[in-house]
Amino acid sequence: MPYVRRFPPPWSVEENDVCFIVKDANGQALAYVYFEEGPGRRSAANRLTRDEARRIAANIGKLPELLKRRA
Repeated sequence: MPYVRRFPPPWSVEENDVCFIVKDANGQALAYVYFEEGPGRRSAANRLTRDEARRIAANIGKLPELLKRRA
């Protein structure tokens, strides 16, 4: 029987200096969404704006709720 890893809800989003981190209820990091504040560096590094990264991380954090509704 294959091992199935679970990521218990609720998922939360934390911000640090360069990214937003989506974590499960146990504190396991599930996703890192990076951003760059400076427009010159952002285009050179091809990174998201802070607001774009925040919205993406928030939507990833909502996945357990959305999947629960479909079941």
